[in-house]
Amino acid sequence: MISLIIAFSSIGSGGTGVTGSTVAREPLPKGSVSETGYYTDEVNWIGNTTTLTSGLKYFYDKTGVQPYVYITDTVNGSHYPTYDELQAYADSLYNQLFTDEAHLLLVFFEYTPSDYMDYYVTGTQAKTVVDSEAGDILLDYIDRNYYNSGLTDEEMFSNSFHDAADRMMEVTKSPWITVFVIFGALAVLIILFAWWAHAKKQKNLEAQHTEQILNTPLQKFSDSEAEDLAKKYDTPQKDEENQ
Repeated sequence: MISLIIAFSSIGSGGTGVTGSTVAREPLPKGSVSETGYYTDEVNWIGNTTTLTSGLKYFYDKTGVQPYVYITDTVNGSHYPTYDELQAYADSLYNQLFTDEAHLLLVFFEYTPSDYMDYYVTGTQAKTVVDSEAGDILLDYIDRNYYNSGLTDEEMFSNSFHDAADRMMEVTKSPWITVFVIFGALAVLIILFAWWAHAKKQKNLEAQHTEQILNTPLQKFSDSEAEDLAKKYDTPQKDEENQ
């Protein structure tokens, strides 16, 4: 039976951020789960079972943890439960529904439209994969998709579990790494361009200086300068005549 049950909750907020994954996780080994169904719908939200379960089955395949969604608008007969009551209800449901420690139970409560609460509960074995960070990832996707009016109820749950599985099973790469790489590459290009431009400028200056010297009449130089220039430019010609 379940030696320890871990429970977490969220309240709908409409936020769009999703927690990043900082841990490399390994799925549970096959055979860990005593397989069950995937959901209970007490409010008649689910019309397309295939759409709903496709994401839940993907989560199971990816993590080795079998998810179960329990949709309700009452907790022990009340439409206005407290968080503590919802958590106690979820803990009790886990023990009623499962005989292993490898399930994840999501209890999704909504009585007033656009106002929901949810709790997820994991057995101790499932907790080795769906830790608190991974659980936050799942709750973040549910919260984001819940407020996406373009999704059906089935798609909201299915997409949330599908995307959460992908994210939690890989370490999220920081976007700043890409930014730093791009800026680093740009900095190298700027340095190379500056060096090339400086070298080209120096070469042009030297060429202009040489041309200026060659076009300057010897009379404008002092005797010593004229003699040096004459030697500089006459020496190769004399060497050729001597050969």
